[in-house]
Amino acid sequence: MIHPGAPGSRVTRLELLYDLIFVFAFLNVTNVAGEQLTPLGLTRALLVLALLWWCWSSFAALGNLARADQGLLPLLSFGIMAAVLVLALTLPEAFVDDPGGLYGPVVFAACYAVVRVGQLAVHWTVLRTTGAGWVGPLRNFGVFAVPVVTSTVLILSAALIPHSGDEAEPNPVRLGLWTAAIAVEYLAGTVRLSGRFYIVSAGHWAERHALIVLVALGESIISIGVGPNLTGGLPVTWAVIVAAALGFTVTVCLWWMYFDEHAIAAEQSLHGTRQPEARRRLVRDAYTYLHLPMIIGIIGFALGLKRYLGDISADPETGWQHRVGTLELDLLYGGVLLFLLALAAFARRTTHHYRPALPLVVLVVVLVVVIAAIRPPALIALAMLATGCVVLVLMQFWQRAHARSRVRRTALDEQLASEVDQSEWRRKHL
Repeated sequence: MIHPGAPGSRVTRLELLYDLIFVFAFLNVTNVAGEQLTPLGLTRALLVLALLWWCWSSFAALGNLARADQGLLPLLSFGIMAAVLVLALTLPEAFVDDPGGLYGPVVFAACYAVVRVGQLAVHWTVLRTTGAGWVGPLRNFGVFAVPVVTSTVLILSAALIPHSGDEAEPNPVRLGLWTAAIAVEYLAGTVRLSGRFYIVSAGHWAERHALIVLVALGESIISIGVGPNLTGGLPVTWAVIVAAALGFTVTVCLWWMYFDEHAIAAEQSLHGTRQPEARRRLVRDAYTYLHLPMIIGIIGFALGLKRYLGDISADPETGWQHRVGTLELDLLYGGVLLFLLALAAFARRTTHHYRPALPLVVLVVVLVVVIAAIRPPALIALAMLATGCVVLVLMQFWQRAHARSRVRRTALDEQLASEVDQSEWRRKHL
């Protein structure tokens, strides 16, 4: 038996268990990109991350249609999540096989096929059982199987292309097939999200995406821990401690800029958008698509921070003056900038009155100053980024004090009302 979702449904503990696997997957993307910190390596990591995001989004949609922790749905989902775990394990060999063992690209493609076809089958089962979240006749559901099959065939075809033997040389055919597969999935998703499905629970959808942002921010915290490689025998120095504190400051600022107001205001806007077509467009634009560059930006920052801390700790005598490469600097600043641009677009799309121009101009000025300084010492560059983020938080707090107070008061009133209702029900029934 499958239990349909309801307008008041929230994220279940089982969905949090699913996210733990994506924690590992995101971490593996960061590790692989860190080992191959080249334009080609970053391109591959970006393509893999786009596929992971689409897999995660399908799980989010499934948990919105039906209660993920009730009936048969946990059993149906566990098998798919096992395939996601193997998919995450094979991420380092998604494009190039390591000698020995199974052929990595084919294993990755096979796992991706299991995940996407399994998700399609579970969606079909849920829709036939409950009818929830579906607009139009179920017989048209077969049309939506075509993009899944097409993308899977493209990824498998890319895996079967013979390897040239030079990992540093990009294979344009393989990269083209991957790009085509991602384009098929995302373009088909645009049609599906704008014309067929509707969101059963706005609260569940907003909370689900807020939690995945937390997962990505956790990557930056992990980077602070593993970047210095202290377990490898490197000493703890004041340079490492200061760099870790600065990195943590940036992470806290990113959390504040998303969660303090914008995430709450967006959820309230989604609740208030009751016309089905308008809600579908809002969900598609603000959550499914605009959250992806936020995740990419956070992971890019985490990768840059990991390399910064690793380089500083590897040179304990001159860690204060250590300079890092241009690519690390671009990742550190570019990741934060991408996150803020996506966050500004997200706030603008959901609240329609957010004016992010001044904060973004400030950050761009800081970025230009760092670039103009011709690769300043790592700690100086990190300190400037942390200072810029703190200034942005203070500006946001000052400029939007009234709107922030109204949004947070509404959220608190809703929480208090919900707690009263729950307490009354428990008093009567427990």
